[in-house]
Amino acid sequence: MTGGVSADVAVVGGGLVGTSVAYELTCAGASVALIDASHPGRASDAGAGIVSPETFQERDTQWFEFGLSAAAHLRSLVARLAEDGADPGPEAFAQCGSLVVALAEHEDPWFSEVLELVHARTSGIVEIPVGEARAMFPPLGPLWRALHSPTAARVDGRTLCASLRSAALQRGATLVSTEAVGVDRRADTVTAVRGVSDVVSCGAVVLAGGAWSAGAARWLDVELPVTPTKGQIVHVVLPGPEPADPGAGAPGPRSDDWPIVQPILNFYLVPWPGGRVVCGGTFEVEAGFDTRPTAGGLRDLLRECVAIAPGLAGATFSEVRVGLRPTSSDDRPLLGPLPGFTNVHVCTGHGANGLLLGPYSAALVAAGLAGTPATATPYGPARFSTP
Repeated sequence: MTGGVSADVAVVGGGLVGTSVAYELTCAGASVALIDASHPGRASDAGAGIVSPETFQERDTQWFEFGLSAAAHLRSLVARLAEDGADPGPEAFAQCGSLVVALAEHEDPWFSEVLELVHARTSGIVEIPVGEARAMFPPLGPLWRALHSPTAARVDGRTLCASLRSAALQRGATLVSTEAVGVDRRADTVTAVRGVSDVVSCGAVVLAGGAWSAGAARWLDVELPVTPTKGQIVHVVLPGPEPADPGAGAPGPRSDDWPIVQPILNFYLVPWPGGRVVCGGTFEVEAGFDTRPTAGGLRDLLRECVAIAPGLAGATFSEVRVGLRPTSSDDRPLLGPLPGFTNVHVCTGHGANGLLLGPYSAALVAAGLAGTPATATPYGPARFSTP
């Protein structure tokens, strides 16, 4: 091993969550070492980036409020990065709205349930005529019903993560490009994180390794209930000028301005500038750490993509991204102090919502490290501890 690095806090994991923790800690004046193995399949590099807690389809009020807080934090974070000279730009984050749609009459019971839930807790989301919905996203095929949420947004995890890393490094964080393989500890206190090519001495540790977090917890003889859920997401690009809705008689909006499409029972579509549309994503709970794009995954994605939006049939296949979502056993994140240790915190387990929830979770964990009592969350890892 080479020499060593010393920091107040060692953050294990350089995806969006870990990098957000590092940024928040540097903003609070801590010295930080960000340890990044750059694993293929990191979820932040592959996620579609839907920011729409208003259309959460779960009745858990606490979860809904957490999502709203996360979306508000994400907007403020983008502004803070711009002030720090690391503006991720409009292609990284944009409010584009979303459409929650039923494609056929048999989906009506599910649509009506979502409609009732959304109207009970959020204003400004309204059912609109299907013709109006199709005019907003011209490639769409026939629809049965549609809800429009004007406040939904999209976030590019790769670009936002790069901006956060740049801002953290400018503020003095140290990037340690190595795979962490263990820790040094004295009883219930971790004193260093050992990597393949370096050692980081530290006063505290944050485990923010996404789908790899459970492996890191085993260094401490702790079983963290986080497993990878493989997700394949396909990207297609429309050639030349985007098509108009054939029934509208006028050019449709550019893909920059199209809303996200969230079918009740099908894959989602997320538009990006330049005619790029993302369709996803598969949920492969038994795939482990397999990051291969598969023929079956591509078949399912492209079939559903064209079924939802026949106007995308002529789009060019661009790429498929594979991400390993860190899924906890109760589908809620693990945030805060790890029971049994004086200086170990975790920030992981966001499942398919990491791009929305991760930066806010990171801010809570960073504030907890600074001893701010108002940062307590209902998602501490102690809920999994054996009594």
